[in-house]
Order: sequence, then C-alpha cells, then structure tokens
Amino acid sequence: MPVPELSSNAFGRFMERGGWWRALLVTAVYLVLYNAGGLLIGALFGDRIDPDDQFADTGTVFLSLVLPLLIGGLLLLAAVAALRWFPPLFDRQPIRGRGWMWIAPVIIVLAAGARVVGTDYGQYAAGVVALTYAGGLLIGFVEEILARGIVIHMLRLSGHSELTVMLLSSLLFSLMHATNLFSGQPVTTVLVTMGFTFVFGIAMYLTLRVTGFLIWPMLLHAITDPSSFLATGGIDEAESGTTDPLVSLAGTSVFLYALLGIAALFLVRGRVGARNKDAATS
Repeated sequence: MPVPELSSNAFGRFMERGGWWRALLVTAVYLVLYNAGGLLIGALFGDRIDPDDQFADTGTVFLSLVLPLLIGGLLLLAAVAALRWFPPLFDRQPIRGRGWMWIAPVIIVLAAGARVVGTDYGQYAAGVVALTYAGGLLIGFVEEILARGIVIHMLRLSGHSELTVMLLSSLLFSLMHATNLFSGQPVTTVLVTMGFTFVFGIAMYLTLRVTGFLIWPMLLHAITDPSSFLATGGIDEAESGTTDPLVSLAGTSVFLYALLGIAALFLVRGRVGARNKDAATS
C-alpha cells in the first residue's frame, strides 16, 4: 500500500506508522483517561448518583453514563482533529464489502427492534428513557470512532490483511470492556460481556465494510446499547433473565453473531492497497 505522508509532529508520526501495538497503546491511554474522568465525576458528584440503580433518575444517568462519554468523545475528537484523520475515517471505506455482509446489520436492527418493542418503559422515571438513548448516541460515536475508526485505520496503515484487521479490532473492542471489573462487576459477567463484544465487534466491522461509511456502525451501535440497558434494567445485564419474550429472543442474537463470526473467518479476505483486484474487493 502507499506509504503515508508522515506528520511534522511526534504524535502524528507515531500514529501514522500504525500497527497493532500502537493501536493497543492508544486504546489503553484512552481507557485510562476515560475512567479517570469517571472517577473524578464520582468524587465530585457521588452523592447525586444512585449506586444501586443505574437508571433510577435522570441525574444518575447523566452523571454515570452521559457525562463520562461526553468527555471521552471530546478527547477522541481532539485527537482525530489534530491528526487530520476525519477524511480517512468518515469518507467511503477504501475496500468494498460483499453482499453476505448485510447479514450483520440485519441481525443488529432486528435484535434492537425486539428490545425496543419488548421493553417495559413504565418502570422508568420521566426523562430517563430519552436521556439513555441520547447516551446511546454518544456510545455509538465514542466506541465506533475508536474501535472501527482509529484502530482499523492504524491496522490498515501497517498493511495488515482485512481478516487480521477484523480480528484485532474486535479483540481490542472486547478488551475495552474488561475495565468493567473496576466498577465492581463480577468476573464471570465481565468475561461474558467480553465474549459478546468480540463477536459483536465482528458484526460492526462487517457493517462498516458493507455500508461503506463509519456513520452506520455508529448509528446501529447507538440503538443497540441503550435498548439493551432499558430492556434489562442495567448495563451489561443478561437479556435471557427478562420475562418479555421479545427481549429474550433478542438475547439469542449472540449466537447469530457467533455463527456469523465463524463464517467471516473463512470469507473475509483482501488488503487495503492490494494490487490484486479480486483480493482487494473480497
């Protein structure tokens, strides 16, 4: 692939060399800053946050979910602006998707739709639902601009195959959720969440490929997380434990993501900048 023009500053030169370990380091630095922001918010406004119910009132939702994401989003926006990476991240993808990849966004939309219809909204205080979906937009933006934007761009800069790009970006996306351990979640819950986010990350990669633009994974992610939070009453709670049949049915989507991920191991090919036309469009 063409050698990128390196920036004149050290940060730009470091990022534009790409590579998996740089992508891992960038992800780790972001998580440290994001969680530090959460700890600071907790120290300043802890008395306004309900520790037993993440969706008890709008104040708790804003301080524990929305505000940390807003801070994280601003940090990522500043980094992307400094690197002048808006075009490579938000323009059309440099490698086309295949028709079978449409399975990923279809599963995502159907699962989220089942949750939206099956959720008992009467259990929430006024404004909580709207604020949670607003937080979902931030989740979609923040997690996708990092995992499917910055990370994938860095992996492609170093010349990795698309199969490697898919697997490494999904693995880093999964590892991002290991920080839930610091919020007091049980180890088994965190491990299950990491397994789900790995296969969901593959579905997000396929969505990016087949739609051609980063905005679509952002939007689909933005409806997935808040619909899951409200359907189960908590963050990263199992949908199989709910009583509504539609919500329980949505919980089975994890098996579809897993099967799709296995298929993707054999079907995803190509490399950005590859000379072979068939390889570059597979």
